[in-house]
Amino acid sequence: MSGLGDYPFSFKLGKEEKVMIYYYDKQVKVISGKKSKTLIEKLEWANEDEEQMILAKITGNFKRGNERKTKTKKEI
Repeated sequence: MSGLGDYPFSFKLGKEEKVMIYYYDKQVKVISGKKSKTLIEKLEWANEDEEQMILAKITGNFKRGNERKTKTKKEI
């Protein structure tokens, strides 16, 4: 499981091949142009878990699970 088990992301296709990305039903990003065509192709072939990861990564503001914890002054 990708950590996105409750499927927080969704998307809608708009006019002129725009892709609106939603996080818990709140629009967080709109993709258009060449990027939207590539994104649509990826989403067509993805299963639900892969779709969630693709949408999370393209928004750019969501953890991917590879972040390091910062050390506090007490730990140093």
